[in-house]
Amino acid sequence: MYKTSDIIKKLDKPVLTKDDIPYSASLIFNAAVEKYNGKYVMLFRNDYGEFRNTSFEGTNIGFATSDDGINWDVSDKPCFELNDEEINRVYDPRITVIDGVCYVCFAVGTKHGVRGGIARTDDFDKFDIISLSVPDNRNMVLFPEKINGNFVRLERPMPVYSRDGKDRFDIWLSESPDLVYWGKSRLVMGVEHVPFANDKIGPAAQPIKTDKGWLTTFHAVELDPTRGKNGWEDSWKKQYYAGIMLLDLNDPSKVIGKYDKPLIVCDKDYELEGGFRKDVIFPCGNILEDNGEVKIYYGASDTVECLATADVNDLIKLCLE
Repeated sequence: MYKTSDIIKKLDKPVLTKDDIPYSASLIFNAAVEKYNGKYVMLFRNDYGEFRNTSFEGTNIGFATSDDGINWDVSDKPCFELNDEEINRVYDPRITVIDGVCYVCFAVGTKHGVRGGIARTDDFDKFDIISLSVPDNRNMVLFPEKINGNFVRLERPMPVYSRDGKDRFDIWLSESPDLVYWGKSRLVMGVEHVPFANDKIGPAAQPIKTDKGWLTTFHAVELDPTRGKNGWEDSWKKQYYAGIMLLDLNDPSKVIGKYDKPLIVCDKDYELEGGFRKDVIFPCGNILEDNGEVKIYYGASDTVECLATADVNDLIKLCLE
């Protein structure tokens, strides 16, 4: 039985729930958070409407701002939604500011598979889509600066044949000169390299640059076929954890350190009670403060948005132990 690392401090309540949203909202989670133009900015996933089978009626992305990263002012309407004959939803955003420009990675559900997108925004009202991947690829997140002259992203391809007849999805890295054409793709870490995962792993929030390397969160999934009803669904057999690793500054496809236990697990009442899918931790936002505090924003049980903090040096030490 895993527990949250002792270096992690959680708030006593979520930072955002459906009750904070001034429009139709059922589940609020997997929110991207960054600092931009002197404010904390958040893009959050909102599943709205009635529950149908294993999903909700629709999904959009909302926008909120904050002066302290804890108390949020939510805009009066969603800011980003995609829905046409081919696309059925956009979800799970990540924000990265590069040279003062705000970029958003997001997943796109389509009739022919999941695609990963990158957009640029100046005001979180208009999103100019720069590129969309082929299916199936998702969980994309950009590094906050070019490395060796190229943009770099972490991603999780989802090959239909996978490996060993199971999910077995891994973390990969690709490079681009312009955010449109991507290549030089290579494996960063396989699910077999994570002791607390047996199903899949994937990128999480935007990496943080430190003098020891790129401090990078990831999500890891453990499948237990014996689990029964865990949430709203009749059977939810997976448990999601947040992990932490350190990547090489000049070649971030190289893992130079990794904590071999989960960094964050669901253990607070507000992370578990009434959860849509219980035991799910999904980090999508990292912010390094001037005093060395790292704010880690994460969705809990696909239901609420939460915040944990830790000292950057303690996180690095975990990776290098």
